[in-house]
Amino acid sequence: MRLLHLHSSFSAGGKELRAAKLMNAFGREVEHTVVSAVPGELGAAAALDRGLKVAYPDDFPPLAGRPFPRRLQAIARAMLGYDLVLTYNWGAMDGVMAHTLFAQALGLPPLVHHEDGFNQDEADRLKPARNWFRRIALSRAQGLVVPSQRLEAIARQVWKQPRSMVHRIPNGIPVARYGRPCAPDVLPRIIKHDGEMWLGTLAGLRAVKNLPRLVRAFAAMPTYWHLVILGEGPERDTIRREAIALNIGHRVHLPGFVADPAEVMGLFDLFALSSDSEQFPISVVEAMAAGLAVVSPRVGDVEAMVAKDNRRFITPAGDEPALSAALCELALDPPLRAAIGAANRARAEAEYDEGAMVASYRDVYAAALGRTSFP
Repeated sequence: MRLLHLHSSFSAGGKELRAAKLMNAFGREVEHTVVSAVPGELGAAAALDRGLKVAYPDDFPPLAGRPFPRRLQAIARAMLGYDLVLTYNWGAMDGVMAHTLFAQALGLPPLVHHEDGFNQDEADRLKPARNWFRRIALSRAQGLVVPSQRLEAIARQVWKQPRSMVHRIPNGIPVARYGRPCAPDVLPRIIKHDGEMWLGTLAGLRAVKNLPRLVRAFAAMPTYWHLVILGEGPERDTIRREAIALNIGHRVHLPGFVADPAEVMGLFDLFALSSDSEQFPISVVEAMAAGLAVVSPRVGDVEAMVAKDNRRFITPAGDEPALSAALCELALDPPLRAAIGAANRARAEAEYDEGAMVASYRDVYAAALGRTSFP
């Protein structure tokens, strides 16, 4: 079986790493072709198992550009020869439109689209022109997968997708692998010393994650706390400059991308997000599985994801002082952190194990192919 993946980016972010996890789960029976709308952004490839058959063609028609018929037809023709086309986020929506326009004429394989959220340009308000484009482009897809309640509502109410087409599949992880002790030197270029406490986050270093906000909120925490940001992206220098400007550069660390968060989450004592937009962030599930309390703006489904006792530390979106106050309260109360962490761990075990997620994706893809099982 041959799958074509059209990504807005295949950098090491949440939806890309989930796609890699699914590719690993499907095993060697499936061949994959991965295309990134941003050429060269293929960082999530590091999370793929060795032995998988994966191609990264450099001659695939560009996914970015004006949606002229000739260009869309070229994208559609490039879909020939595959069994299933999987598209991801707005950056691949021209591929969805190409499929809708030419699927019947060219005899294209079925297509399932995945929406995981929005970049900075739609963090505050969805763009009407994009809503219309999505509504038309998705009209002949075989399925639309979303991870969050908010995105499910948008798909139904704004993009006018029928109930039968929209599938909400919460992100899942191998919960049992999290929460184990870690060696203090497991990360590159940084060691956790006795007496230190670590505030951690996992995120692509992109503007929508607003990590300078987290740096500012962290600045008020006690001096024995350090901020460790795991991830890569174009905002690295901006984050570093913010830390230096606040004279906390020595307490803010950016070790880079980590392929297996389960191997390092045990180093964290508290977890935080600072994003302008999220939906159902995998990193929050990972933090919960590791037995951590979570501090985050009230974005996407985060407040509904965490345990009940954690919800008062999910602060109003954009309220930086409230984010800082929540961090400081938990930093100074170890028993409260431990109690909330235990409740989060129990919720992750009950709700967010990856076995159910993989099974749900298999069902959606099998239905798109008209089969009873996948692959």
